[in-house]
Amino acid sequence: MLAIVGARPAAAQAAYPSRPIRLIVPYSAGGGADNAARVLAQRLSVTLRTQVVVDNRPGASGMIGAQAVAKADADGYTVLYDASTFAVNPSLRKMSFDPVNDLLPISLALTVPNILVVPPKAPVADFKAFVAWARNEPGKVSFASYGAGSPAHLAGELLNREARINMLHVPYKGGAPALADVIGGQVDSYFANAGSGLNYVQSGQLKALAVTSRQRMAALPQVPTIAESGFPDFEVLEWNGFFVPKGTAPAIVERLSAEVQAAVRDPETRARLVKLGADPVGGTPAEFKTFIASQTQRWAQLIQTNKITAD
Repeated sequence: MLAIVGARPAAAQAAYPSRPIRLIVPYSAGGGADNAARVLAQRLSVTLRTQVVVDNRPGASGMIGAQAVAKADADGYTVLYDASTFAVNPSLRKMSFDPVNDLLPISLALTVPNILVVPPKAPVADFKAFVAWARNEPGKVSFASYGAGSPAHLAGELLNREARINMLHVPYKGGAPALADVIGGQVDSYFANAGSGLNYVQSGQLKALAVTSRQRMAALPQVPTIAESGFPDFEVLEWNGFFVPKGTAPAIVERLSAEVQAAVRDPETRARLVKLGADPVGGTPAEFKTFIASQTQRWAQLIQTNKITAD
């Protein structure tokens, strides 16, 4: 009788998942994170043999959706797909939950470089000329971002520090209006997410000067990295990854992590993510936890040094 009773929890775990999984994306539909989440959700729906439904909960730099997951039942049926701001918010904003203690990392999914872009009529032909321009006109050369603390903002602030220049930050409420004003010449530059900016570069609407990854982008092999252009320690990568509420059973965490890692290795899924400008990564929960800690510490130092605020 004891053997039968003891077997019930194992059988229940083996049945996971037995109903649809809600994948909360704390950003707007149609953005870079949302597009990648939908590619991965489609693959996970196949391998998990249940529907993985994307639920967009934008607002407060990703905190609204993340909080919804942090306070959800820890049963594996509410999963968070968050991005780089996860590691920035603790240093920049008051939070109603603790991202480290209230959420468990599942797996890093992908990284995405930024592309430093300028209007086609900008008075510079390459990255070195851009830095010289900004150095000669402190406070006048502007760079757009999609909000204080966004990767586009932090990339600009990092270049300010490393190159000892003083670009003017112009924040927008989203990537679309930022791109529009850079294309129109109202703002001088923008560290565009590769997923949203690549098409504009390829169509000639924007001119790419450099990329923020350590290696050149396969889609833009002629565009140098900032690291190879005189700033060897410069690297900014946006990232996406999966989380679940604290208290989720280890077996569920391991299952989800294994499925995410398998998804980013799947050739068809990888090809679709690469087309979005992403580098599929994957990884264990422990590896993802270490990665988040390093990212949080890195951006906390920059935010303090450059006196960045959310205002």
